[in-house]
Amino acid sequence: MLRITLDYIPISSNVSFLMIKQTEVTSRPEYLPFFYVHVYSSIFALMAGFIAVFFDKNLKYLHRFSGRIYVFTTLLFSSLSGIYIGVFANGGWIAKVSFVLLGILWFYTTYKSYTEIRKRNIQQHKFWMWRSYALALSAITLRMWKVILVYLFHPNPMDVYQIIAWLGWVPNLLLVEYLIKKQKR
Repeated sequence: MLRITLDYIPISSNVSFLMIKQTEVTSRPEYLPFFYVHVYSSIFALMAGFIAVFFDKNLKYLHRFSGRIYVFTTLLFSSLSGIYIGVFANGGWIAKVSFVLLGILWFYTTYKSYTEIRKRNIQQHKFWMWRSYALALSAITLRMWKVILVYLFHPNPMDVYQIIAWLGWVPNLLLVEYLIKKQKR
């Protein structure tokens, strides 16, 4: 993900994914800033979330610091800009609904995690953060599914986009729900 993010430095409207988004880039002056806010902030959310999720018991200070970065970045930048660019996603309404819903759920689960820790409800905070980070990881799983589907089936590019729009996050969330249920038992 870091390598993908570095492709967008320096800022340009003619690089990588933006090459197929020229209609939005040229007709909507706000699209490019929203896109870059999403790309740049999401890499920080992914890194901070990784530290917060996997270093919660051993290094509490690091967990809290990275958790604050994750919540701040996700709530103010990554999820909201993701919702905006989701409205203009390729793949028609099927992909648009998926990406907008992903952004809304990412915001909601992060916010719930934050409110639970403010109430000192550590267990619920942890479960909501697992959900939130599972949604954040959609950036990675979406690309993984794309490679698998293209390699195995060689489908039409727009069909791939519609499928991976959902496969990028729904299985992640189902897996986390299974892990939460298992831990509650």
